[in-house]
Amino acid sequence: MEESPVKILTIESSCDETAAAIVNERREVLAAVVASQIGIHERFGGVVPEIASRAHQERILPVLSEVFLQSGLTPRDLDAVAVVNTPGLAGSLLVGLSAAKALALAAELPLIAINHLQAHIYACRVAYKEELFPCLGLIVSGGHSSLYRCQGPIDFTPLGTTIDDAAGEAFDKVAAMLSLPYPGGPAISRLAEQGNPKAFAFPRPMLDDPDRLQFSFSGLKTAVRYAITGPGRRECQDVDLSTQQRADLAASFQEAVVDTLVGKTLHALKKTSLSTVCIGGGVAANKRFRDKMTAAALRHNFRLFIAPMNLCTDNAIMGAIALERYKAGLFESLSLDILPGLVRD
Repeated sequence: MEESPVKILTIESSCDETAAAIVNERREVLAAVVASQIGIHERFGGVVPEIASRAHQERILPVLSEVFLQSGLTPRDLDAVAVVNTPGLAGSLLVGLSAAKALALAAELPLIAINHLQAHIYACRVAYKEELFPCLGLIVSGGHSSLYRCQGPIDFTPLGTTIDDAAGEAFDKVAAMLSLPYPGGPAISRLAEQGNPKAFAFPRPMLDDPDRLQFSFSGLKTAVRYAITGPGRRECQDVDLSTQQRADLAASFQEAVVDTLVGKTLHALKKTSLSTVCIGGGVAANKRFRDKMTAAALRHNFRLFIAPMNLCTDNAIMGAIALERYKAGLFESLSLDILPGLVRD
C-alpha cells in the first residue's frame, strides 16, 4: 500500500493578508485561501497595524475552515502545522501564531516556523517545479527590498536590504503624491504606460557603487516630491498637474526604481558568481520590472525565475518552504514566539 504523502497546513498573517494553504511533499497545493484587507486600509493610504491585527482575528477561523473544506481534510489528516513568525507586524503575526499553536496542540502535530522573506523566494520553487538552488534571491515588496545568497532552500545569507523606504513603500507614497489610489504599485504602473520614462531625471539610489548592495528609496521619493511642488514645498495635492505631467512623473519614477532593482541584482550576481536569480514579493508583479529583468537575464546570461503573479503578493502557498524544514526535522516548541520588524535573516 502506497504511503500517503506528507501534508502541511501553512498560515500567513504577517501584514494585511490572512491566508492559509495545505500543500503536500510534492509541492502540490491541495487548498489555498487568501482574505485580503486592501478595502479596509485603502482610505488610510497604507496598512494600519492595529486595524490589520483586528481584521486577522475576524478572518483567521473562517479562512482555516474554508481551507479544510476545500481540501476535504481535517487537522488529524495533517503531518504538521507551519506558520510565519517573522518578519512582520507584531499584532498580525500573533494572530497566525496563536491559531497555529492551537491546531498543533489539539491535533498533536509538530509546529514549523516560516520566515516570510525566505518563503517569497521559495514561491519560485513551488511554481517552476525545478531545482533553483543555489541562487540569488531578491525580495521586493511593500516592506522589503532585500538580496540574499540562497545556498539551499533553508540556507539564506543576507547580502543587502533597504536602509529606509522599501520599493513598494515608495510606490505607495509616490502614488499618494499623485492622488492615485492605494495600493500604489498597480496604479502607478497603469498611469506610467501613458508617460515618458525619460521626462524627469530621477536618481538611481546607490547604483554607482557595485560593492554596496543595500537599497534606499527615500531620496528618490523626495526627488519626486520636489519635482511636483517646486520651490516653496507646497503639499503635492495643492499642485495642479496635467494628465501628461502625472503620467510622466509616474513613468520616470517607476523607471528609476526598476533600474535600481535590476542594477543592484547585476552587482550581486557579479559579487557572488551565482548564475540563477529568483524573485518574489508584490513589486515583482510590476510589468516594467519583469520586462527589464527578463531583458537583463538574456543580455547577461543568467537563469531568471520570477514568482507568478498570484504568488507575488502575500499568500500561504509560498509557505511550502515548511516542507524543507519538515524534511530537515526543524520543529519548534509551543514556546515559539514572533520576531516582528522589517528584516529578519
